[in-house]
Amino acid sequence: MAQSFGALLREFRAAAGMSMGELAKRVHYSKGYISKIENDLKPPNPMLARICDSVLDAGGTLIESARDARARAQSANTLDRRRMLAGAGAVLGIALAGGPRPILDERAVTGLRASFEQLRALGMQTSPAVVLESLVTQTHTVHALARGNPEPIRSRLLLLAARMAEYTGWLSQEAGNDEVALSWTRHAAELARAGGDREIAGYAYVREAGLALYRHDPISAIDLAEQAQRLGHAGSRTFGLAARREAQGHALAGDRDAFERAMDRAADALRSSAADTTDYPVLGTTAPDPLALARGWSLADLGKPGESAALLSAQLPGIPVTNRRTRARFGVRRSLAHALDGEIDESCRTLAETIDDVAHVDSATVRTDLRELARCLSRWRGHHTVREVYPELNRVLHRH
Repeated sequence: MAQSFGALLREFRAAAGMSMGELAKRVHYSKGYISKIENDLKPPNPMLARICDSVLDAGGTLIESARDARARAQSANTLDRRRMLAGAGAVLGIALAGGPRPILDERAVTGLRASFEQLRALGMQTSPAVVLESLVTQTHTVHALARGNPEPIRSRLLLLAARMAEYTGWLSQEAGNDEVALSWTRHAAELARAGGDREIAGYAYVREAGLALYRHDPISAIDLAEQAQRLGHAGSRTFGLAARREAQGHALAGDRDAFERAMDRAADALRSSAADTTDYPVLGTTAPDPLALARGWSLADLGKPGESAALLSAQLPGIPVTNRRTRARFGVRRSLAHALDGEIDESCRTLAETIDDVAHVDSATVRTDLRELARCLSRWRGHHTVREVYPELNRVLHRH
């Protein structure tokens, strides 16, 4: 008899020298849930199988085993009732118990979207670890409900699941797991296409371009952003965000003229998108002026750190205090620009204002700039303002 999925997972995990807790952290499921999977107390879901196969370098074996398990199991789509969000529990209880899936109406879809919006709001203020498990569970649930409902509810649920999967990819990137981030982003594109919306397929390139930027790979960032703009079905918002990302790639490469041309395209597209309406959460940044923030970010890469710091200082007060993640990202970038400009006291002062947001949001991408700032400030370790801020800077950097 062929090995069960749980036995195979345990075998590949042991071969990788990875504890169950380490695997749980990598794939953003609880240790208890992984234990139930390995002991065949729960069936594997397709996304978990794909992520584990990638993380453990199983070469497709775990994906195939999960597919076989679903074919044999009558309750392959059973979900854990205890992990369901309270707002949707009464409606979803029937589906989670393995019975017939409930037929939903527009009010139920609106309620599910409201639950997602609450998770998004929480994700702006705290560590990805607080949100990811609930977000993954809710995404799988909405996808499962879509399969059991007729049109037009089916398409509405698929599109909502796509937005949720895209945000799960973003938070996975924030958690420092780029492989999982890409997997979720591509899954979001699949869900969106199934629901009749090809927008996220283009936006997936924008997300990948962002990953390339954090790897300091401007060539890949520019190429991916250009691919997003070439897709004929990309809407004006996706086109604008892609051009914005392309501009950041040109700045990282030191090409001011190409940067300005891309920013002009981004401005035109985002102005056009302002009139767009959608029933679903918008893709990408929700910052008040994303182009000004991107320009402030990029000026430091273009050798204009003083201009960068001034522009970011002007923009940061407009970011809501509830959006700690964006405030942390551009606050650290402002402090780095001050340091690069030789304004050490101002760098330390602004970092002291930002460090609490950085600690709360626990962002792997923000820590990339924070490490660069720490290296820059280390040249002035004897300076009194640096001595004051450095212990807290080190504490935040070495939390992981």
